[in-house]
Amino acid sequence: MTAAAVRTPTARTTARVAGAAAGALLTLAGVAAAPAHAAGYRYWSYWESDGGKPWAYATQGPATARPADGDAVGFRFAVSKEADDTAKPTAAPDFTRICGDVAAKDGTKRIAVVVDFGGPADAPPGETPPTPRITTGCAQVRPDATGAEALAAVAKPLRYDSGAMLCGIAGYPARGCGEEVGEEPTAAPTLAEKGKQDDDDGPSVGVLAGGAAVLALGGAAIWKARRRG
Repeated sequence: MTAAAVRTPTARTTARVAGAAAGALLTLAGVAAAPAHAAGYRYWSYWESDGGKPWAYATQGPATARPADGDAVGFRFAVSKEADDTAKPTAAPDFTRICGDVAAKDGTKRIAVVVDFGGPADAPPGETPPTPRITTGCAQVRPDATGAEALAAVAKPLRYDSGAMLCGIAGYPARGCGEEVGEEPTAAPTLAEKGKQDDDDGPSVGVLAGGAAVLALGGAAIWKARRRG
């Protein structure tokens, strides 16, 4: 979600990342800073807007965050060198514009969803960002739905890796998951790289259960933990 992975996780690296993330749940200060020489990572970051406020970097992943009716969630694909320079979605979190034509309905909530696929400079080798660059939608979901379920309602298909990291939205990118710039896969994705697709209600229960320790944290802690691995 709001993290970058040095490479597609193996079982060993996934376990190490999950352990580091679990430790960060106890104390973020205990996670070491990232190496200064890193060139950057391509990944999907997760953003929130509470009641029309500007975008704020999410403090937890979309699989655990539960936005309220009237909120907006944003997803941005970009190259970032550090967690604190992650690019925001370039479209405003305008709930009124996105959800204004969707009537409130008992037993549901409305979440404005903004997906920013990034520009050509953010695209992995051999891939081109979708056109238009920005897609929005109003997810009308059950009251306890998560940000991930709101995303799944408007921007299928979703792709996750074995550690439950969000790798692709609406089929983009087609392969890879948070690799360091220059280390992206160039061949067609294998079944392992493709991860798991969402179902009608969002990410599969198995994926979310397996990656709960990773998804529970926001961007900065996982960014640092994964780069330690």
